[in-house]
Amino acid sequence: MNVFSRKTSWLIAAFALTAGVAGSAHAAAGYAATKYPFVLAHGTTGFDHIGPVDYFYGITKDLQANGATVYTTQVSAWNSTDVRGEQFLVQFKKILAVSGVAKVNLLGHSQGAQTVRYAAGIMPDRVASVTTVNGVNFGSPVGDLAASASKAAGPVGTAMVTSLVNALGKLIDTMAGDPTLPQDTQAWIGSVSNAGADAFNARFPAGLPATRCAQGPATVNGIRFYSWGSNKVSTNLLDPLDLLTGLTSLAFLGKPNDGLVGQCDSHLGTVIRDDYPMNHFDAVNQAIGLRGLFDPVPLYRQHANRLKLQGL
Repeated sequence: MNVFSRKTSWLIAAFALTAGVAGSAHAAAGYAATKYPFVLAHGTTGFDHIGPVDYFYGITKDLQANGATVYTTQVSAWNSTDVRGEQFLVQFKKILAVSGVAKVNLLGHSQGAQTVRYAAGIMPDRVASVTTVNGVNFGSPVGDLAASASKAAGPVGTAMVTSLVNALGKLIDTMAGDPTLPQDTQAWIGSVSNAGADAFNARFPAGLPATRCAQGPATVNGIRFYSWGSNKVSTNLLDPLDLLTGLTSLAFLGKPNDGLVGQCDSHLGTVIRDDYPMNHFDAVNQAIGLRGLFDPVPLYRQHANRLKLQGL
């Protein structure tokens, strides 16, 4: 067999393997086919998609390939949870109207956890489940650190930094297709700080555990609550986002965290796990799949099947 033939054989084998994988995915098309569709909420500095890049990178498509109906949303990159929550509700109501479904499964990452909890608190009769992924359910010391830094910088320094960060948020939202979304970095700090989260939790307590490291109630007002999180800071030296989590992790003073959220602070409802070997951005397969060895995509697919088996 000559070199060309050997190469051809390898190509045929690779094609057959790919076809087999595709066939398996097609055969399992109903694995994630939940009764109610998913509505996803991104975190701080997030987006629904920028060009071909989804915020939930590879996750949305995988859920759809396995039978789930998935809607994504876009809210301000930097703003308070109340503002983002109201923006989310506008899209949520449109999704309900267009799809004609009775309820949805809400899923939020990072500050998106507060976003979906806000929506569930306002419209509980239209929500089947709430799932938070690496969510700031009990706030983040990164928010407290940002507040302290702002105070130390004084009015002039704070105004300069806030202007730059707001401009970054505006750029992100413009690239995502909605330059009209307002940016307010100081309001964001107020929402994700520990004090801000405590105030939010007093208004929207559904699913919260009595203490940070405990399990929360599985069902409240007919809504099932779930969460998962992780406790690694750096997982891939080639990932530029690891530089950010490496710096922000210093705010935790050695306590287990994912770089932006404490391990126990992500708890809500039924805690599936809080120690996955991922950092905060790995949890949504960012940056564009450049992460550690642990693949987060199957977690979402498995969770969809979990909801399906619960009749959700």
